[in-house]
Amino acid sequence: MARPEFASDVSREEFEAVRGMLEAARRKTRPRKHDLYDVFCAMLYLLETGSAWRGVPEGFPPWRTVHEYFTQWTARRPGEPMLLEVALEQAGRPATVAALHKVLGRR
Repeated sequence: MARPEFASDVSREEFEAVRGMLEAARRKTRPRKHDLYDVFCAMLYLLETGSAWRGVPEGFPPWRTVHEYFTQWTARRPGEPMLLEVALEQAGRPATVAALHKVLGRR
C-alpha cells in the first residue's frame, strides 16, 4: 500500500536530481530496506512541520531509520556544506534549508 502524500513531499522527478549524491553517502553494509525517496520526504516532513522524530507519520520508514540517514547526511565535512543542505538546495527547498539550520542550531 502506498503511503499518503504530504505537502512537504518533493516529486519523484525532483528527487532523482539528488538521489545519486544521497546514495553515494551510504555506508555499504546490507541491502537497503526502505526507498530513499521516502526517507528524504520524511526528513522534509520533519523539518517543515517541526515534528519530533517519533512523530514520523505512518507510511514513512521508522523514525530510527530516518534519524540514522539524517545523522549521515548532516555529518560535518571540513570546508564543505552538509550533504543534506546541498540536496535541499538542489531540490529547490530554501525554506527547508533554513529549518535545517535552525534544528542544528546554526544561522
